[in-house]
Amino acid sequence: MNKNQWNAFCKFRTEFKEKCIEWGKLSAMLLPLQKEAAQKDTPAYPVENPVVYNTTLDEITENDEIKLIVIGDNPGKNEQLNKNKKYLVGMAGKIADRFFKRNPELQIDFRKNVIILNKTPVHTAKTSHLKYLTKNGGSEIQKLIYDSQLWMAEKTAKLHQDFLSAGTDGSGHTRHPMELWLVGYAELKNHGIFIPYKESIFNAYKNTSTGGLCAAWQKVKVYQHFSMNRFSIDLNDFMKKSKQANLQASLEKLGDIHKNEIFSVF
Repeated sequence: MNKNQWNAFCKFRTEFKEKCIEWGKLSAMLLPLQKEAAQKDTPAYPVENPVVYNTTLDEITENDEIKLIVIGDNPGKNEQLNKNKKYLVGMAGKIADRFFKRNPELQIDFRKNVIILNKTPVHTAKTSHLKYLTKNGGSEIQKLIYDSQLWMAEKTAKLHQDFLSAGTDGSGHTRHPMELWLVGYAELKNHGIFIPYKESIFNAYKNTSTGGLCAAWQKVKVYQHFSMNRFSIDLNDFMKKSKQANLQASLEKLGDIHKNEIFSVF
């Protein structure tokens, strides 16, 4: 990262950590709801962190080269454990890591070159369980899940745009044309739980002068989630049907196709 990018990242990281501490004050209310939501379809497990800050962010240094921002849904069972407190460290994360290892032409190390965030830091065993929390948690929990999405969308979009707009530093280190991947879009559709996130992140890429979308929006892509290998299955199907052999070109086109599907209502 150059100096401008590093400063932008540090500002985001500090603010995110502070917000997680603030949101974590509702943990006593969240924890029983999270356990109740999981009872119907999830084996019992210890809920150790109802709100999860991604501690991997604390391991990033100015010397790291960040090439991609990946946005998952929300922290699951593995992510919230005290031994982890990191995003995408369960099976979905392992699948993502293997994808990039199998495709070195992308020149991305998933554990070194990627900032991993979520649409909300509120934990549930399954993303769909967030609906149980909003239905049964009362106004404070509803506000938490809503407000956390707005905050994450606005601040993540700003971080992305700051990275793209940062110029060269004194050593001539140029910025990387970083993309932002929204990975997992089922709950961005129709009446999904992440509609507030979708609306907020779209508005965050609007050009305040013209009312249109800023150039950084072109670097936002939408894909299937890594869980259950849906990301790779969808990508492989697209490459076969389109007879496209180039992986990078396929990712660009598929990411735009799904983005248009999700954001066409705007």
